[in-house]
Amino acid sequence: MDDGTAVRVAGLRKRYGDLTAVDGIDLEIGTGEVFALLGPNGAGKTTTVEILEGFRHRDDGTVAVLGSDPAHGNRAWRARIGIVLQLASTGPELTVAEIVRHFATFYPRPGRPEEVLELVGLTGKAQSRISKLSGGQIRRLDVALGIVGQPELLFLDEPTTGFDPEARRQFWQLIRRLREGGTTILLTTHYLDEAEALADRIAVIAAGRIVASGEPGTLGGRASAAAQVSWESPAGERLTVETMTPTELVAELGGRFGGEVPGLTVTRPTLEDIYLDLIGGVGDD
Repeated sequence: MDDGTAVRVAGLRKRYGDLTAVDGIDLEIGTGEVFALLGPNGAGKTTTVEILEGFRHRDDGTVAVLGSDPAHGNRAWRARIGIVLQLASTGPELTVAEIVRHFATFYPRPGRPEEVLELVGLTGKAQSRISKLSGGQIRRLDVALGIVGQPELLFLDEPTTGFDPEARRQFWQLIRRLREGGTTILLTTHYLDEAEALADRIAVIAAGRIVASGEPGTLGGRASAAAQVSWESPAGERLTVETMTPTELVAELGGRFGGEVPGLTVTRPTLEDIYLDLIGGVGDD
């Protein structure tokens, strides 16, 4: 979009009978940013994302995705978005290269399959049958199918669920490469470290409403929250003080101990702490 906004949502609502799944959401995602939508199961994440993708109709509100209303998105509009689904498992007898080349035919200006496979780290598996891939490799292939059309906006729904730590870190590098290439990414995840590592901005949704949004380091007043300063007393007792002026307290302790403070730690609330406070009593299914 010319104004630098890839997604703009105002007053979005969706009801299922007496249940209000999405209750007046306002949301903006800038072109080229990674935006994470966090929240417990049942909070309205999936409904919101499916409305943005054009798969579900809304009851109220306005939505613009790449300048168009997804409820009326045509084929040209759909070619501009990418959705990472679990698609690779539908053709286990095909090779990696065959399925990527096949999906490339769906788009007016696809990327070169060889370049897409290189981007997702599957060049060495191009001639392997899908049934022979590991779980992490299959998920990379799902991403390849989602980006082969060279989308401007990519939807990633819990992309690393079930990954081991090494595979997750490798996948994060892929997301960073896509962002560097100018792709806007909407990410949903239950891994808070993943959101903190990848997202430019985060929104937390609970009970169908956005309860906080901002950069990971400042979300929910995180940057200005009180710090906890802990140290060991001369008697070996662990002491902890919560303070808004941790530097002042550390300087005071340094003077009191005449140098190094035994067992000194200074911590502020983690993203997980803030997230749990924001969602309150709303838990995962």
